[in-house]
Amino acid sequence: MALHDHLPPLNREFVSHFGEMGSRWGINRTVGQIYALLFISSRALNADEIAETLEFSRSNVSMGLKELQAWRLVRLRHQPGDRREYFESPADVWEIFRVLAEERRRREVEPTLSMLRTALLEKPNSDAERHAQERMREMHDLIDRLMTWFDDVQKLAPETAMQLMGMGTKVTRVLEFKDRLTGRSPRRTDHPPEPPVDAAA
Repeated sequence: MALHDHLPPLNREFVSHFGEMGSRWGINRTVGQIYALLFISSRALNADEIAETLEFSRSNVSMGLKELQAWRLVRLRHQPGDRREYFESPADVWEIFRVLAEERRRREVEPTLSMLRTALLEKPNSDAERHAQERMREMHDLIDRLMTWFDDVQKLAPETAMQLMGMGTKVTRVLEFKDRLTGRSPRRTDHPPEPPVDAAA
């Protein structure tokens, strides 16, 4: 029985897309589809249900779930009277984003920062090394500032963080309106320029 026999069209499209995008995000197709299925499921699913729905082998599902648990993107649940393990995705999308960002930082950003800090402690022995070290310093400072900003955002309540991101859009629109008034080339944006609410004031 194929995937389309187990899922309605909209669900199938979402699950298939996550499978295709998996390799671009550093995970395989199986893991991507398992996560997508759990994300849109209205209830926790056990490994047998996942395997049947996606037509994956039980062993592939088990390995995929272990990887998702390592990323902290799925939670293990037990149900009364049932010895099987059930899995679910966190309900809060902001929490999912936060956990994913933390894991990518731990796996990818922090090793780079560590390497850069070590390189900046070295004494350059040539003009080429001095130039390279200066470029590394610029990269280190940018990443370090971004991580400091990220830490600050992590401390915000989800509602406050969403408001902060919304402010970015409003600021962009105000700047675009200013560009129109001053005759400057408009900034690139996905949204058409709109005057601020108090433009007439």
